[in-house]
Amino acid sequence: MNTLKAGDNAPLFSLQNQNDETVELKALLESNQVLVYFYPKASTPGCTVQAENLRNEKAQLAELNTVAVGISPDPIKRLKNFETKKELNFDLLSDEDHAIADAFGVWGLKKFMGKEYDGIHRISFLVSQDGKIKHVFDKFKTKDHHEVVINFLEENA
Repeated sequence: MNTLKAGDNAPLFSLQNQNDETVELKALLESNQVLVYFYPKASTPGCTVQAENLRNEKAQLAELNTVAVGISPDPIKRLKNFETKKELNFDLLSDEDHAIADAFGVWGLKKFMGKEYDGIHRISFLVSQDGKIKHVFDKFKTKDHHEVVINFLEENA
């Protein structure tokens, strides 16, 4: 796994969201910097807490010129159920073949309860409007991810 670092160019992806609409990173960057956060699976406890906190902080993120998008290998239908059930207010993007996760370097070997498997590592990237990765968030707990991001944004505004 070769995770992208600050200063690298972000892969300019185009993925389908929970409403089966195309979302392009290039278009999002025209008006905001973008928090691209990768999460393993919709509607699981950790992913739910992380998404709900980003939902609750959407206005504060907007004040800091930032929009969040979540990417997982979930199919569109599962993302739609997650959005509806948790009243999420941002795009959830489907990366079923994990090509974008590979491009960002977040797809790789994981260990859970003694088993090894390939999956998404919970890492977030702040992409500045010039398309470069401004910061990589890889040290956080799901419950405080939003605070780590907002603190960074405020300190670097």
